[in-house]
Amino acid sequence: MVRLFLISLLIIAICMVLMSVTILIKKGGRFPNTHVCGNKHLRRRGISSAQTQDKQAQRENPMAVKESRRHDSV
Repeated sequence: MVRLFLISLLIIAICMVLMSVTILIKKGGRFPNTHVCGNKHLRRRGISSAQTQDKQAQRENPMAVKESRRHDSV
């Protein structure tokens, strides 16, 4: 059981080192930005994240007509 655990731990450690080679070796290496807003191809197509779409929907429209909120009782 312990042998299996150590072998699994070694395999996971090797995989993590191999996945981070470019980050460790490259000067100024960083993890890639995988967020929707960080992808230039999606931005070109006009696709944005749900958070950005929500902010845009909640923004007040300066061209909107002001309406009175007076309620007439019948």
